[in-house]
Amino acid sequence: MSNLAIRTEGLTKIYKGELGQKSIVGLEDLNLEVFEGEVFAFLGPNGAGKTTTIKLLTRLIYPTKGKVWILGRQNTTRLSMEKVGYLPEQPQLYGYLTGGEFLDFLSRIFGLDSEVRKRRTAELLDRVGLGRQKDLLIRNYSRGMMQRLGLAQALINDPSLLILDEPMASLDPIGRKDFRDLILELKRQGKTIFFSSHILSDAEMIADRVGILNHGRQVSVGRLGDLVSSQVTSVEVTFVLDPTKLSQSDLGTKDVVVQAEKVLVHLREEEEVPDFLKRIERWGGRVVSVVPQRKSLEEVFMAEIGR
Repeated sequence: MSNLAIRTEGLTKIYKGELGQKSIVGLEDLNLEVFEGEVFAFLGPNGAGKTTTIKLLTRLIYPTKGKVWILGRQNTTRLSMEKVGYLPEQPQLYGYLTGGEFLDFLSRIFGLDSEVRKRRTAELLDRVGLGRQKDLLIRNYSRGMMQRLGLAQALINDPSLLILDEPMASLDPIGRKDFRDLILELKRQGKTIFFSSHILSDAEMIADRVGILNHGRQVSVGRLGDLVSSQVTSVEVTFVLDPTKLSQSDLGTKDVVVQAEKVLVHLREEEEVPDFLKRIERWGGRVVSVVPQRKSLEEVFMAEIGR
């Protein structure tokens, strides 16, 4: 368990219903492992149980049953959170402090001396793109700026493990790219990043492994490459040929796009490729490219959720 940043065993959370109402299962029997130094994306639709899981990991709520280990320690004590940085889904920050004052306040909580506080505050504000707004009151921040400052506060204690709840949900495309770049930079420094998201494209760009949650149950987990690249769904063949030498009977029912002398054909089965390439040669054509089309994370996600 020493190389695990997060481990859960049978983690379950049942919310008691109001008088006369049924209890609600927020999370059921989650067995999860997140390895040190990896980026792990926890995916699922709204209401799937992602935030419940994160609150259980960070001891903001307590499980109905099951156990959690954080960086090798069971998370039943304050010490287990010492090297954890946390960004909630909707960070509520002190509106009457400036960004610089807020980070300095948190640095004092962690016991950093004045020189370290000053240096770390300036570094983190620059790192999340708020260096020029360090003296602006937080109540005047946009939603995206609040999210950036929220990430800066999660880094104030130089954590080994970052737990981020929908960190890119409120950001514009530039902000999302900045966040992705920063997460990859933190990974290169050896940090572990666990983040929840419903923005599949972001997860596909930066995650090493993903877990998919639906109705409180984990329905899939694995390396991103294994989930999205294991199956070829079709093959796209592009070749050059005089269109007058090509008849519909040659192509049968295949999906075809013709532009001048360039022809693009979608083959439904990978096994069709060798025979089709020989036919192109017989027609006197020249192959330009053969591109396997594989499952995207979105297709995997929708299949798991639908199932």
